[in-house]
Amino acid sequence: MVVSVEALGEAADAFEIDRAAWEMDYPDIPHPTLREFRKDLALPDPGIETEHYLGLLDGVAVGHLAIQIPRRDNLDNLLVKLAVHPARRRCGVGRALFGRAVQRARELGRKNVAGESVRHQVAGSAFATAMGATAVLDETRSRLDLPPGDPGRLDEMLAEAREHASDYRVVRWDGVPPDEIIDSVAVMLGSFLGEAPLGDLAWEAMNVDADRLREDERRRIERGRIVYNTGAVHDGRVVALTSIMGSLARPEHAWQSITLVDPAHRGHRLGLLVKLVNLAYARERQPGLAAIDTFNAGSNEHMVRINRAMGFRPVGAVSYWQWTG
Repeated sequence: MVVSVEALGEAADAFEIDRAAWEMDYPDIPHPTLREFRKDLALPDPGIETEHYLGLLDGVAVGHLAIQIPRRDNLDNLLVKLAVHPARRRCGVGRALFGRAVQRARELGRKNVAGESVRHQVAGSAFATAMGATAVLDETRSRLDLPPGDPGRLDEMLAEAREHASDYRVVRWDGVPPDEIIDSVAVMLGSFLGEAPLGDLAWEAMNVDADRLREDERRRIERGRIVYNTGAVHDGRVVALTSIMGSLARPEHAWQSITLVDPAHRGHRLGLLVKLVNLAYARERQPGLAAIDTFNAGSNEHMVRINRAMGFRPVGAVSYWQWTG
């Protein structure tokens, strides 16, 4: 049986299911706390409506489905996160929850349902295939352990990058970007998915402006998240940008997120420059940081080379799946 999560009081069941699944899939990454989980339920991302469902087996909640419904762009798509407690898999709960996701896609007039699975869990790939989904993108997860094994090497790389980028000014911030650069940051972020390797994933670039960016960042702050950013500025405009996302509740871990360079300004090692400066900034602001993880498509060879040079090492992989109806 599939039932809707109608109140935050039911969050504990969903949380325990997610935590059990996460600890099997990502045993080396700390799972969000229950407090974070409740905040995520109460404060969803602006512009994205989220529905939650529990899958019951003999009256006990053993599966959790989160359906993210974009309302500002990507109006043909739904994103799903589906977890079944490892001890209660292969009992039909996952199939029932995925059926609810397909039902909601049809009710909402959405064509595509997308999700992900870790590649070392063969059951996840088999389940997605059985549901009629197709693998559309593979990404490798890489990790940078801190402190770095060769900090002198990073200093040398930074000095070399600065030599190639002498015409650019570096700025750092967390949360909402300063007013003088926020418009150009929004332009960069809006271009990200148009630049990122997405394989056959049917996902369009976001419509980002300064107001949306302010709203998104303020919501992250309310949820206890923090984003460290570094940009390279030329003629008053941000032309390269990178972000590291952390959690106040889990200061030992963070995620390396986007790194963007305006095509007109490539060839000046700006990607390497902003990543190295931002790494130092994140470590300065979050001194307990011990590991940073990131995902990269194999086709993104340039960024993979930069990450390897910085000391990131491959530790896992995910597959993104898409059902189209």
